[in-house]
Amino acid sequence: RAYPRDNLTNVTPSILSKTTRQLYLQQYHPILILRNCIESYFDKFHHFNSFSPIVTTVQNFDELGFPANHPGRSTTDSYYINNSIMLRTHTSAHQRQAFQTGAEKFLISADVYRRDEIDTCHYPVFHQMEGAQIFSINKAIEEIACDMQISTSQQYRHINTDDNTVISTTNPIQPCHPIEVANATISHLKYSLNELVKMLFIDEKNLQVRWVDAYFPFTSPSWEMEIFYQGKWLEVCGCGVIKQDILNNAGQPDKIGWAFGLGLERIAMVLFNIPDIRLFWSKDPRFINQFTSNEIIKFKPFSKYPSCIKDLSFWMNNDKEHEFHITNFCEIVRDIAEDLVEDVKLIDDFMHPKTKKRSLCFRINYRSMDRTCTNEEINGIQDKIRESVAEKLDVTLR
Repeated sequence: RAYPRDNLTNVTPSILSKTTRQLYLQQYHPILILRNCIESYFDKFHHFNSFSPIVTTVQNFDELGFPANHPGRSTTDSYYINNSIMLRTHTSAHQRQAFQTGAEKFLISADVYRRDEIDTCHYPVFHQMEGAQIFSINKAIEEIACDMQISTSQQYRHINTDDNTVISTTNPIQPCHPIEVANATISHLKYSLNELVKMLFIDEKNLQVRWVDAYFPFTSPSWEMEIFYQGKWLEVCGCGVIKQDILNNAGQPDKIGWAFGLGLERIAMVLFNIPDIRLFWSKDPRFINQFTSNEIIKFKPFSKYPSCIKDLSFWMNNDKEHEFHITNFCEIVRDIAEDLVEDVKLIDDFMHPKTKKRSLCFRINYRSMDRTCTNEEINGIQDKIRESVAEKLDVTLR
């Protein structure tokens, strides 16, 4: 289908080519294996796996209560086809659709798209799983008590879960919700996710999990769940009590409920011991053939090819310095070099004392996942990136 371009169009051919890959539907792929595992845990939930990645800005933002000035709406954060059509940035874009089917508990799995910096844990396309469950507001306490009768198994004791969050004016219960009902809903949400994580990571020794307060336009109160991996805390899930306006507009005014969004790559990287997020997109049989249906198998690296490091520095145009954003730079690098880039880092930010011009220097680390790159090949790519950066960002190369 053809869409007209306009002043917001920023989606690239490289990104559009990913919309047909649908890793979460590919047999034996780690994303599908993880998806199946979570769906088996929420076995009574309805599963939606076929929503289109092309949505309206109304679906992606307005229906979920995003204010007009929210940074997520920015062209530095999101991929726009045009002013009113975009690639979804989260599975929550389909929450209203799912509720309107009459489903009271469901999962949505999909690829989502966000402009981002480049490193081993971030990629402009990743996969989310949306989960939601609603209860009759007049019977919620009884329904939730019945649902939570099964106690936590002793086999999960080695997983350390830290939750020091408290309800506050900055992360409040919605005024329309009775406190007892809201607290029961919160308990059910945290119980459901704690048990899910414990099931998924049952073989991980001394896994650390923590809850932290968060803000999302479509839930209140809201939290993030993080796991400690490779020396740093990684967010794997955002969640909270659904804003009542969303339920009202979806034809569920007498309900209260919770929702979460899981990042499937973040969890899969830990479970399958996959060190670089680019590997999920590899077509190399040495990657794909390591996995089999419904089994968590640790990835075995097939030799790490040498990196090729190149620096790119430039003077900013003083009149346009305020328009510069690192994701714009990374998008140029990604569109030309695609998955040959392992990471991009800002290594120098200098202000000339006399001219007051600002100079930035980025270090681009090229490394293929399946072959050795020649210096000649990388030099050719680097030259194209330099030309494109100078043209599109209106900077002076150094």
